[in-house]
Amino acid sequence: MTIDAILLLIMGVMFAAAIYLLMDRTLTRILFGIMMFTNAANLLIIIMAGPAGFPPIVTDGVADEEYFDPLPQALTLTSIVIGFAVTAFLLALIYRSWVLARRDEVQVDIEDVQVAEQPAYDAEDDADIATEESEFLEDHEDPNIYYELTTPDDPAVPGNDPKDGERW
Repeated sequence: MTIDAILLLIMGVMFAAAIYLLMDRTLTRILFGIMMFTNAANLLIIIMAGPAGFPPIVTDGVADEEYFDPLPQALTLTSIVIGFAVTAFLLALIYRSWVLARRDEVQVDIEDVQVAEQPAYDAEDDADIATEESEFLEDHEDPNIYYELTTPDDPAVPGNDPKDGERW
């Protein structure tokens, strides 16, 4: 039981260190963070698999509960392969960055900063609502009566003027 607790503590420290490294702007630290995150995830999968058992090869006289589940091993192997691919990709990015600029730090992009400083705009939510023709509504019904951005001072639907006295 203490081995599991120690492994869980190590796994938690590895996740914390990986997140700390991923928050940096240098690609080398991001690479180390990704590698540490992958190893911590592999450790988590192995810990969650439970105690070791018999290999998953059917033999006579062994109950089903005594076999070890092969799924955590398959997930760990898949995670190792994906981690290796991401590591190779990041190494290529680091090498290219070093060859071109002699640095591995990600620069702040001016356009990204400008986009981040803009107020949030959602084309669907912020667009003006046009009058809707629907076969399910009567001619006098307003399809946007419960629209949250319509006010008496600024009706979003043409024809719903507060002077008409229909809605307000």
